[in-house]
Amino acid sequence: MARYTGASCRQCRRENLKLFLKGDRCYSDKCSIERRAYAPGQHGQQRFRKMSDYAVQLREKQKVKRIYGMLEGQFRRYFEMADMAKGVTGENLLNLLERRLDNTLYRLGFAGSRSQARQVVKHKHILVNGKKVNIPSYFVSEGDVISVKESSRKHAEIIENLEAVERRGVPSWLELEKDKFQGTVKSMPERQEITMPIQEQLIVELYSK
Repeated sequence: MARYTGASCRQCRRENLKLFLKGDRCYSDKCSIERRAYAPGQHGQQRFRKMSDYAVQLREKQKVKRIYGMLEGQFRRYFEMADMAKGVTGENLLNLLERRLDNTLYRLGFAGSRSQARQVVKHKHILVNGKKVNIPSYFVSEGDVISVKESSRKHAEIIENLEAVERRGVPSWLELEKDKFQGTVKSMPERQEITMPIQEQLIVELYSK
């Protein structure tokens, strides 16, 4: 599947927000937002006139896509799934994004970023309910047990990430058992548990035009 291969820090600077795309680097003084808090490119430091409603909606969509590491086609399919489901479309969309296996691994602390979590999944280090799953977009469900397979528990990156999990915290819809290298999906994610500054209604308005 196609994926973004450019510089991650440029994405954070473009959105003027820490998207936590590079793990520990985002918590250090090496973070690009800390050093260059303006948009990338030749005109990044220039002041622009007030954005239109469409531009605000577009920037919100781009921000959420970048947070979860998705391209337009896949993100649009998620929106269509959310729109067809019962309930509030914007909240349905965030629920689907949070339930992705790569995001769940990141939330549990097995990976320092979602991109690293995707790599961990693709390299077949992860089990769901005892079965190997190597699809980052796999949707987890309530009651699922996600674990690192036995032969992968000595990987330095996984161990380091688990040691640093207290800094980020684990959301209440998940339960982590560090000593067992596993986590459990206790419930489906609720809107209030998503702490990133996301205005999902702007995305709904954009796609509803």
